[in-house]
Amino acid sequence: MHVDVGMWGKALRIIPRISKEEWAQLDVVSRWLISTRAAVLIMTFLSAAIAGLLAFQDGRFHAGYWLLMALGLVLAHATNNLLNDYTDYVRGVDQDNYYRAQYGPQPLVHGLMSRRELLIYAAVTGALALACGLALVALRGGLTLLLLALGAFFVLFYTWPLKGAALGELAVLIVWGPLMIGGGYYVVTGAWSWNAVLAGLPYALGVTTVIFGKHIDKLEMDRAKGIHTLPVVLGERVSRGAVVAMMLLQYALTLYLVVVGYFTPVMLVVFLALPTFLRRILPLFAAPKPAEKPADFPDVWPNYFVAAAFYHNRLFGLWFLLGLVLNAALAAWLR
Repeated sequence: MHVDVGMWGKALRIIPRISKEEWAQLDVVSRWLISTRAAVLIMTFLSAAIAGLLAFQDGRFHAGYWLLMALGLVLAHATNNLLNDYTDYVRGVDQDNYYRAQYGPQPLVHGLMSRRELLIYAAVTGALALACGLALVALRGGLTLLLLALGAFFVLFYTWPLKGAALGELAVLIVWGPLMIGGGYYVVTGAWSWNAVLAGLPYALGVTTVIFGKHIDKLEMDRAKGIHTLPVVLGERVSRGAVVAMMLLQYALTLYLVVVGYFTPVMLVVFLALPTFLRRILPLFAAPKPAEKPADFPDVWPNYFVAAAFYHNRLFGLWFLLGLVLNAALAAWLR
């Protein structure tokens, strides 16, 4: 076993496919990054970054509180991913070549870890997340304990029963919007701001399109197993339309926040992501998922709609983050 920094970088970019022999040679950091699906943790970090930039824009940024908040959120998301795999494995969901086991290593299904090992990873990661949360409760007080309790609820109960009761998508919108960005803003500043909640919705909607896309991709598998995600309830066509509507709403909300004066016009930089949406993302969502991987499609199959939604969310999110940096710098300069 040796430290493989290259694998760290790879696991932060994609969810790498890996054999048991390769797994046995990995260091503990690489194993943690792969088992927690670290590539998707960037969505949580961006939410924390948005909360911090909104606080900086309002002249109320506190670096220590932000670091604790960002670390706690990322660790909480990682814990949730570990518990998702454990719960679905124990309930038999991830068996029989289920979707989760196709696009990347499911530690238990593929025999990379024992149940005990995965639970140890989850316990240590969760304990570190909880330590960050309790430190913020002690330092900030106020609504912080309630926010911590709500976060713990979603970490523990997203996979079951929320996801299977058509509430998973709504839970993601709440968590990545009002809870992470609105709550993160509160933790950093000590003040609740509905403006910050609204300002975080464009990015939270993007994260919701990602989970929507994933649930569309595995709609038939979920239906066969009795897992009633929202796409299972709505059907593929309506769900594809819902994703497109949410993506368009990302741009519309950003424009609205500029018009009402909460953001300066520099935030219109997010519209640089619109050509990619129109040229690559919209045509893909306009038709059903093909039965087989298209010849020119990236090697992420069976991820299809989720891959497109993730790509758009990452692109929109980076432009959104750049806009916030410029917006916050302009606000500081004008103060």
